[in-house]
Amino acid sequence: MVKTKIVSSLDKVFLDDRIHKFHSVSKISMLKNQRLSLQLAFTHNETGYQGSRIWATPTVGGELGKYATIRMVAHIPSSMPIYQERHDTNYLRYEPGLFPDLLQPLHNGGKVPVVANQVRSAWIEFDPKGELEAGIYPTDISLTLPGGEVITQTVEIKIINALLPEQEVTVAQWFHCDCLADYYNVEVFSERHWEIIENFLRTATRNGQNMILTPIITPAFDTDIGYERPTVQLVDITVENGKYSFNYDKLARWIDMAKACGIKYFEMAPFFSQWGAKNAPKIMATVDGEYKRIFGWETDAAGDEYVAFLNEFIPALIEYLKSRGDDKLCYYHMSDEPHKDQIEQYKKVRNNVKGMLKDYLSMDALSNYEFYLEGAVDCPVPAVNRIMPFIDGKVENLWCYYCCSQCIDVSNRLFAMPLARTRVIGAQMFKYNIVGFLQWGYNFYYNQGSRDLINPYCDSTGDYFVQSGDAYSVYPGFNGEALESIRIAAFYEALQDHRAMKLCEEYYGHDFVVAEIEKVYGEVRFDRCPTTAEDMLAIRRRIDELIEAKVGN
Repeated sequence: MVKTKIVSSLDKVFLDDRIHKFHSVSKISMLKNQRLSLQLAFTHNETGYQGSRIWATPTVGGELGKYATIRMVAHIPSSMPIYQERHDTNYLRYEPGLFPDLLQPLHNGGKVPVVANQVRSAWIEFDPKGELEAGIYPTDISLTLPGGEVITQTVEIKIINALLPEQEVTVAQWFHCDCLADYYNVEVFSERHWEIIENFLRTATRNGQNMILTPIITPAFDTDIGYERPTVQLVDITVENGKYSFNYDKLARWIDMAKACGIKYFEMAPFFSQWGAKNAPKIMATVDGEYKRIFGWETDAAGDEYVAFLNEFIPALIEYLKSRGDDKLCYYHMSDEPHKDQIEQYKKVRNNVKGMLKDYLSMDALSNYEFYLEGAVDCPVPAVNRIMPFIDGKVENLWCYYCCSQCIDVSNRLFAMPLARTRVIGAQMFKYNIVGFLQWGYNFYYNQGSRDLINPYCDSTGDYFVQSGDAYSVYPGFNGEALESIRIAAFYEALQDHRAMKLCEEYYGHDFVVAEIEKVYGEVRFDRCPTTAEDMLAIRRRIDELIEAKVGN
């Protein structure tokens, strides 16, 4: 007997689950230009069928059906879902296994496999794009079995007569061009590479990313000392008779492409090495006709030769960006994640370039408040588990980030975490007026130190580098297109929540909205996350009620 149930987009449906444990969604609301996702969970007990698997066809009826896209939630192996020595009790699973994650386009004629004694789900995304009038839309979600039997569940979707405002939060997930070149085995910045980059970038902006890591020089991230990542340097450098000249053709193409995809801001690759700013990043140039590395691990970041180079490179870059009218769209990195005991070195190298960047913001992921107190950084980006000193210190225009280390009590996007825990970041950023969010791995498909390429469909940990879910939020599709995960979908829902809260704030004020959220959820804190889908859905339901009370039908 086949059973189906409409469940929340925040439910992770594991193969060994039981369908009765999930709450059925019968009513839900959305704003006119919002994307709304639900899942159709399904299973069968093999009675009446030959074999252990049948193929069935999911469909969506009603007026919203024409705006629906159906994908299959596929399961990805995780050999390390948690750090054994670092976790809390708010995880779904603690042991290796298969985790629901990949949003896979339907194949086999638009069918899904219904497997005996397994629970699976189809992901249904509604995107009316503001084209439907406000009202209640009964929507049938059906599964047609091989013999023609149709099993139908119905959900009432209320469209509220309001539009989400434009996204205010700046979102950056680091975009790794070299991973794409290596995975697809194409030459860096070949025409095919540019096509793939654009495909992945369009998926990023579709999910709320509006800032792009821009490799003016090859980014000095996650690279073993003495080792090199593939060169993805956008600025061509020529040295003749000891004099530098620069060509920006590839950078111009990058900026134009990114803007066409919806990118608004550009974060320039850091000028110094990660975790301490001791060395220069890899920089390539054509020197008297020979293309070679001119700076790298062997280069003192504060040495005279490298400082002299930066004194030419940075002003020329800014002058070029000014000529395009793009200079104010750019943020600058010094060194990623410096620690407290490296503050003097960080200040030293930053002071060497500070004058050239005086009209622009520098930003870095760092979690020691002393960096800000001592004026070492304009725009600190603290981790969500280290952010409260910055909030208490009333740092303006504050950002936040998370990575593998943020795995106790705080929001993250790991395979083993509830999706409600991923989504709550929107409410947290709203309460504390956070203006930007950073995450290091949009599409990182290497292992630790970037020594080897991994297959993200088989190895979600980067060869035991990080817990599953940290290194990437999209998968590389067959045709050079990015395939989304349920985690990036949940994060986009968080951004939509934030936009709805900002609209609500226009009607009621910030403090009132926070108070209403906390009536249904409890205190909003960075170190407190929901354990169930209903905890998070209750927040959004209350926001929608407040908006509807102002706009009417």
